[in-house]
Amino acid sequence: MKPYLVKTPRLIKFLFKNRTWSFTKKEKTLYLTFDDGPTPEITEWTLLQLQKYNAKATFFCVGKNIDKHYKIYHKIIKNGHSIGNHTYNHLNDSKTEAQAYIDNIEKAEITINKSKQQSLKLFRPPYGRLKYSQSIKIRKQGHKIIMWDVLSADFDTSISKEKCLENVIRNTENGSIILFHDSNKAAKNLQFVLPKILEYYTVKGFTFKSIN
Repeated sequence: MKPYLVKTPRLIKFLFKNRTWSFTKKEKTLYLTFDDGPTPEITEWTLLQLQKYNAKATFFCVGKNIDKHYKIYHKIIKNGHSIGNHTYNHLNDSKTEAQAYIDNIEKAEITINKSKQQSLKLFRPPYGRLKYSQSIKIRKQGHKIIMWDVLSADFDTSISKEKCLENVIRNTENGSIILFHDSNKAAKNLQFVLPKILEYYTVKGFTFKSIN
């Protein structure tokens, strides 16, 4: 198992309070988010699962994947989900020159805006890595930085699908932003976990909303 935090600690949320980690706990609402798509093998399946429960979600898309799979991207929008920016090339901020990173976000935003139906600009940094100086620039450009409250770890091929499900069930609460990936790497875990999460929380009276 790789070193990462499944539940984001309150201290981190406080230290980086200009980023959105979760929403109000007063409502039985969850915010499912999917990074790295669109991916032909898994995104369309994900959309079908969400449709079964009338669930809305937010897809943080990689710009180059939008260009490769534009019909799937358009289907995400048509189904009423929100779109977020995940850079054009899935760049790691800690390994990328500052201006090149900002330019890559803007390139992705241009691609997103070809048919995006929302005015709010959402951004999530790949790998969750974002320097403070970069976050200031990104917010000045009008982006809202969306992080997460619960990391499903569906990308981790060293854990079982049951452990992935446990990660979500044990740590989710009202207003949680839950991070999944609609990618080939995460497909095995996601295809096991997502239907169970949708059913489990629907029975408990939760609704699933997109971030907008």
